[in-house]
Amino acid sequence: MKYCTKCGNQLMDEAVACMKCGCATGKFFPKAGGTAETSNLKLAARIFMILGTVLMSFLFLFPLAWCVPMTVSYFRKVKYGEPISIGFKICCLIFVSPISGILMLCDDE
Repeated sequence: MKYCTKCGNQLMDEAVACMKCGCATGKFFPKAGGTAETSNLKLAARIFMILGTVLMSFLFLFPLAWCVPMTVSYFRKVKYGEPISIGFKICCLIFVSPISGILMLCDDE
C-alpha cells in the first residue's frame, strides 16, 4: 500500500490519483532511468544546497526566506522524480549555491 503525498490517504498500489483529494500519484511522474535511485550529481547538489543554506544562515538571516523553501522544494522534486525546470536550477545557482546550481544544470535527467 502507498499513501497520498498531499493528504496522507491510503491508496491502492495501482492507483493513479487519490480518491479523497484527487492528487496525482507518482505514476504521472516517470522516474529517470526507471529506478528510484538518485544520481551522484543529484546527491552532490543536495549536499551543496544544504551547505549553501547553512552558510547563508551564518552570514545573513534574510536569505533564509528563500534558501530553505528552495532546498525543501528540490529535495521533494528529487524524491518524487518530478521534473526540475531550468529556471529553478538557475535560481538555485544565483540565490542558494553556485556549485549546486551548476551540478543541477549538468544533470541531464
